[in-house]
Amino acid sequence: MYFSVIIPVYNRPEELKDLLSSLVHQTYRNFEVIVVEDGSALSSEAVVESFKTDLRLTYIVQENTGQGFARNHAMKVANGDFYVIFDSDVILPSHYFEVLNQSIVARKLDAFGGPDAADSNFSVLQKAMNFAMTSFWTTGGIRGKLKNPASFQARGFNMGVSAKIYQELGGFADPNRGEDIEYSMRIKKAGFKLELVTEAFVYHKRKNTVLSFAKQSFSFGENRVNVSRFQPEAIKLVHCLPALFLLFIVSIPVVAVISPVAFQLQLALLGLWCIGLVLSSTVENRSIVVGLLSLVTALIQLCAYGAGLISEFAKKMALG
Repeated sequence: MYFSVIIPVYNRPEELKDLLSSLVHQTYRNFEVIVVEDGSALSSEAVVESFKTDLRLTYIVQENTGQGFARNHAMKVANGDFYVIFDSDVILPSHYFEVLNQSIVARKLDAFGGPDAADSNFSVLQKAMNFAMTSFWTTGGIRGKLKNPASFQARGFNMGVSAKIYQELGGFADPNRGEDIEYSMRIKKAGFKLELVTEAFVYHKRKNTVLSFAKQSFSFGENRVNVSRFQPEAIKLVHCLPALFLLFIVSIPVVAVISPVAFQLQLALLGLWCIGLVLSSTVENRSIVVGLLSLVTALIQLCAYGAGLISEFAKKMALG
């Protein structure tokens, strides 16, 4: 199978360098790479040029349109049987395309989504953010640990579609607001087979600060509501859990005044969740520091996502 690797990039030449390096070391080599410079102030041209002897590379420079439409531009010129899409801040294990090719053929997939993970050399903050985004102690568990792989909604940092899907359905409908989720839902509605491929994971090297992680989580909550403009069934109970968690947290002072018994119950439930989360992260990452920091990132992720969802939903109701 011939793959077209599609990478939109915006002001991230160093991250792109790490991703291209991991592509050079793939055990399965039947792919081309299309990099779309989406209106960056920091050009990646020198980075791309340095890999042209090792990779089949196409470099496209365009005005900023957002990552969804940048991917569409790449798909228009792609030559592959299957388009594989990455964010520029991921790194691939060397066996990525080998296991992906095997899974697509064996399972007769038209599209796929893969999970993300933290490499052992990541910083403690990166590991803590990864835990918050992927653990069942948060809603992150839906990103790569589903019992039914067919229920997975692919994410733009690690996903792929066949050339046939693009020819029949086109590309992404929105530039940068949950466009990957909308595309996944549209693909399934059209009868194509999209599933989670657990083995096709990437190392997601997030460069967030605590503040930017909070802003990103807030935008994820907003994006879920934005997707419902295209796909009304996009919001399900599981997506409302962060909003309920946020309301649970902010109600604690009020409950303390109204009912001391209910207040003690709230603290007990919150305490059990905190202990379970810290222990789980500590064991998974083999570090109590990461475990404790994971509590902070999980609280930020849940509360910020919930706030974003509530805020955007209120706007939607007000504006119609």
